[in-house]
Amino acid sequence: MSKKVTLFFILAALKLSANAQDSYNFSHWGIGFFASSNFPYADLKQANQGKTFNVTGYYNLTPYVPLGLEIQTGGVSGGSIITDESKRQYDNHYMAVIVHGDLSLGEIMDYDGNFFLKFAKDLYFGTGFGMINNKMAFIQRTNLIANGYPVGGYTFPGQNSSANLIVPIRFGYELKIYNTYGEPFMGLNIGYIHNMTWGEGLDGYTDSSKGFKNNSNDQYRQIVVGIKINFGSAVPYTKQIN
Repeated sequence: MSKKVTLFFILAALKLSANAQDSYNFSHWGIGFFASSNFPYADLKQANQGKTFNVTGYYNLTPYVPLGLEIQTGGVSGGSIITDESKRQYDNHYMAVIVHGDLSLGEIMDYDGNFFLKFAKDLYFGTGFGMINNKMAFIQRTNLIANGYPVGGYTFPGQNSSANLIVPIRFGYELKIYNTYGEPFMGLNIGYIHNMTWGEGLDGYTDSSKGFKNNSNDQYRQIVVGIKINFGSAVPYTKQIN
């Protein structure tokens, strides 16, 4: 009888040990679905709030260092043929493909036993690069005011379709949700992304800075919310995650 009791406690101890080790595991793969409010910083004084949606496939180097391949679609717009002083207006329906990586604070600090650090460990920052394909759903290409040219006699320079390099600067927080083994299988995200484009394609205008504001390349920002789901075989990490 005593041998059976001893064996029972040994097996129970092994199981508890295995469960404790499970809390150090994570999955290499993930997929995320995100929506955001965007705002362009282009060459027109008036800019509008827009919407962006994206799907991102992830390879998690660690629970705190994800690499992402993102497909992003959305719309940015600005100007007005009524209120803009030059009567310029654009509506860009774009698509972008971006590779990016993030680094959470949990990768570089010891948060064990500290409530504040356990919360702060999921703050992240990152960057990457990609291409954005601009396509104007509408753009006022000719002048509507007779200013040295008759109405319709001047064509604002630029392209209705173009492709530019894009570099995002990313900040955010991921609230990790754990399964019964203490593994992060889901994350709720909120973040800020500032996208710098190398070109003037976002608003479709390339007018000279002598007559119009044109001091820098086009940019836009996003305020992002979304969900990330991790999947695949569990792999070990060097410290407890939850």
